[in-house]
Parts: sequence; structure tokens; C-alpha cells
Amino acid sequence: MPAHYISCHSCGLELRLPPLKPGKAAFCPRCGHPLARVEANPFLLPPALALASLIMLAVVFSELYMHVTVLGLEVPLTMPEMMKVLILQKSGFLAEVMFVLTFGAPFFFCLLCLYVYGGLLWGKPPPSVLRATRWLVRLRGWMMVDVFFISTLVAYIKLGKVAEVHFGPAFYLMFVLSVLLIRTALSVPEHWVYYQIRRLRGDKDLVRPEGGSVFCGKCLFERPAHETECEICGSGLHKRRPNSLGLSLALLITSVILLLPANLMTIMVSSNPTVIERSTIFSGIQFMWRDGDHYIAMIIFSASIMVPWLKIIAMGVLLYAAKFGIKIAPHRLSQLYLITESIGRWSMIDIFVIIMLMSTFRTHMARVVPGPAALYFCLVVLLTMLSAHFFDPRLIWDKATQHNKKAT
Repeated sequence: MPAHYISCHSCGLELRLPPLKPGKAAFCPRCGHPLARVEANPFLLPPALALASLIMLAVVFSELYMHVTVLGLEVPLTMPEMMKVLILQKSGFLAEVMFVLTFGAPFFFCLLCLYVYGGLLWGKPPPSVLRATRWLVRLRGWMMVDVFFISTLVAYIKLGKVAEVHFGPAFYLMFVLSVLLIRTALSVPEHWVYYQIRRLRGDKDLVRPEGGSVFCGKCLFERPAHETECEICGSGLHKRRPNSLGLSLALLITSVILLLPANLMTIMVSSNPTVIERSTIFSGIQFMWRDGDHYIAMIIFSASIMVPWLKIIAMGVLLYAAKFGIKIAPHRLSQLYLITESIGRWSMIDIFVIIMLMSTFRTHMARVVPGPAALYFCLVVLLTMLSAHFFDPRLIWDKATQHNKKAT
């Protein structure tokens, strides 16, 4: 990739990017955020990984995931069977969430990867390649096969006290699938992909536009100031994301409101012919701690209570800093944003554990069903992820620059 001017997606610094050869990467000198990267084998590695992921995904969803023996009953579980149980128990929303995060997002991500890179290998942009690339980038953060795998280990420890559990081939292959998906996502540097699309369209030189310019917030390329839509990636051109603070704040406030019933209301109802037990997130953690499952209690506490609240507090600090400014170095706030953006997905552990318990205990002798808090908590996780997604971290640096100018 030849030398050209670029704008950092994290801090907004405009700088000249040196030529990048395969296997090389460039980072922002101000905030340390990755600017651009070229894989050692940039044209073949991503589609090869995507194809391997698709094959592994098909195997995982067709083979036995785990076999549970509880109260003398044999319960073979596959991934589709778990979703079927959710639908039959009138928990269609949880079934949809599980389907999208463990199958839908990975499936379409890999399919789009093959589509986009197939066009690059063919030497001709396929139809709607820009839209396909935009969705390819968006789906990366919504694949949660790795979260589901860790949730299975948590559920296994809980099930092991009352049932005999044996893992099927799909469980072990899910670990392989998780590694493949993570590596595939890392092998798709969008800036390089958009450059290749630009090259196939005949624009190879990356000449700076005359008469003013604006940098695209998606593909990071420099465009003429008069453009309203980026001709490279098709995104709207704005100096900063429009209404970023307002939208992010609205989603954050909504998640705070929903987090109260998520913590106070029943998240799971366990029943047998003689006892009905309703548990909240916190009471479930207390029970596991008293029962000696200290590590599992700490994992659930971290994922279900500590992470959501810390993420909300962190997003509140970031929003305040971007609006009014605070006496914290902007590069520290940028690091806080990156951490906040990456950890939110792990709060889904509790929801996935409930799904596996529901799939196992579904007879009149032993039954587990989700309480209303499960829906609220699931929405909290998704809304906080969206709040971080719509936040523009460059606003933090803009406000810090304004304060520095006033101080001098």
C-alpha cells in the first residue's frame, strides 16, 4: 500500500502514512491506535480462514454438543436443539439472540469475507461490494462463539453437581471455531480492503484533493471537502459522527433504567414437584459462593454485575469528558474507551448459562425457565454495546485541544 494521508479513527490526528509492505502495520504516534495493517498473505489468508470457519460452523451446529444425564433421563443437546427448547418455552427473544450471536453473525461475516475477497482475487469489484464490506466490518464485534464456549464451562460446573455431563464433538470443535473466527476477524484490515477496492476502480495514486478535504470516519481516506458521501466506502462524510454524544447518552440512560429490574427481578426460576425457587442475579451468586463454587461465583459476579456497572460508569466519564472536558490525559481516556468497547460482550455469559440450564432441565421433575430479568439484562448488554459503538472517541481529543488552547 503506497504512502498517503490518513486520519486516526481514535484521536483524529491527520498524518502521512508511510508505504506498508505485507506483514507490516502502522500505529498512531499520539494515541497508539492501529491505523493500518497489511497481512503477510493479504489476499489468500482471510478467505481461507473464512472458509475453514464456515465448515467448522456447520459441523458445530450439526454434531452433538453435550450429553446430560439428570434424574435418570438422557438429554442429548445440540445447538439447534437449545434454540428449539427456548422457542417451545416461549423464550423466542433469547432464541433469536442466541441464533444471531452464535450462528447468524459468524455465518454472514464469513460469507461476506469470501464475497469481498473473492472479488479482490478476481480483480474486479463484485456488485454491492462497498455495502458488503461495511457489513463485514460491522459484524466483527457481534460474533460471540467464544463467549458461548466459556459459558459452557461455567454451566458444566453448575450441572456437574446434579447431573452427569459428557461433552460431544461439537463442544471441542467450538473452541477451534472460536480461534478461527477471532483470527479471521483480525485478518480483515478494512483500510487495506477499501484501498484494494479503490485500486480496482483505477484510483491507485492516492493524490491529495485540492481545495480542502475531509477524512472519512469509516475507511479513513482523505476526500474532497465538497463530497457528502465517500466515493471509496459509500459512507456519509462528516468531520465527526453526527449526534454521537446524544445517541450514545440516550442508549446509556436506557441501559441504566433497564439494569435496575435486571438486578432486582427474577432472572431464573427453578422448580421440581415440591419446590419452586426464584433467584435474582445476586442471590444466585450468593448461593454459589455458599455452596463452595467460589470461582464460578466470581466469574458470574464479574460478568453480570461488575462489568455492566463499570461499563456504564466508564461511558458516563467518556461522555462527560467529550462534552465538558476533564483533567485526565486524553490518551488514558482513549484506552478506557477501547477497554469499555471490548469487555461488554462478556456479560452475555449469564444469559448463555441460563439457556443451557433451560435446555437441560425441561421436564416436570426438574425445570428451569428464565425470569423477566433475563430479557432486561440481555437488553442492557446489547444497549451498552451500542452506546460504545455510537460514541466518537475523537471528541475527547477535540475537547482536550480546546482546553489546551484556552490555557495558553
